[in-house]
Amino acid sequence: MLDEPLVLSPQTQAFRADVLEGLARPQKSVPSRWLYDDRGSALFEEITQLEEYYPTRTETAILRRHIGEIADFCGEQALVLEYGAGAGVKTEILLDALRKPRLYVPIDIAGDFLSLTIERIRRLYPRLEAQPVIADFSQDFALPAMPEGPRAGFFPGSTIGNLDRRQAVAFLRRMRRHVQADGAQADGVAIVGVDLKKDLKTLLAAYDDHEGVTAAFDLNLLARINRELWGDFALNHFAHEARWNPGESAVEMHLVSLDDQIARVDGQSFSFRKGETIHTESSRKYSRESFTAMVEEAGWRVGRFWTDAEDRFGVFGLTA
Repeated sequence: MLDEPLVLSPQTQAFRADVLEGLARPQKSVPSRWLYDDRGSALFEEITQLEEYYPTRTETAILRRHIGEIADFCGEQALVLEYGAGAGVKTEILLDALRKPRLYVPIDIAGDFLSLTIERIRRLYPRLEAQPVIADFSQDFALPAMPEGPRAGFFPGSTIGNLDRRQAVAFLRRMRRHVQADGAQADGVAIVGVDLKKDLKTLLAAYDDHEGVTAAFDLNLLARINRELWGDFALNHFAHEARWNPGESAVEMHLVSLDDQIARVDGQSFSFRKGETIHTESSRKYSRESFTAMVEEAGWRVGRFWTDAEDRFGVFGLTA
């Protein structure tokens, strides 16, 4: 009797398609969303605690300092939609300050990691209804049934910098539709964290720490390909590198091939020259003015802006 063909989950099918298409390009690349399997998500949480990685602690300090104003901006009995929820630590700052929030909808691509987050949120806020959504927020997806009330999108962590301008505008429009959907009040809002432009030394150090956690995070993508897509990447033949792309105003992460080599993925072979790279992430940095122009293109208006004393990071309050 012939073995039945292996049926891949929709997420694995999408992962396979992105990897095979990306590795066939002249500049090999894999979308950064695939860095965040359960192991990758856990490693990223370690990154946020590193001395060099200023964005998390700077944004957290801004949220704590201005959380009363931010809660007022979101309104009473808000329905909170968080995109790329991760560990949900900043979420707790917001939920603690909101007046009678009615619903929390965390959206994340890493299902098991999201389960841990929602378990903690339900334990901490037993009266708050929570409906997790496993989805890639950079693509269209369906929201669960939601009660009437004002909606607030929450997108902290400067994750919007991982999207190019076209993707970022599309995401902002998608979030605007979510907070303006049937049943929402007309004054939907969003809170978005944005990493601001600064000196190059500080930027590069944040993406190439001396402990090697970011390198492990980047290389974990190859381990995931090996595990889920029948790959045979030799991880010790690749190295992590952070570089600045002035044209994109972005720090890029690359996996650099240390040798001439061939790697296989799902039966397909890909050759690498020594020094050739796989581009795994771009983290774009904005000025207040450039980000404002982009959100206005997507149909939003900047209603409030909060920053730190050194203008290293910005938290934008958007109105739809």
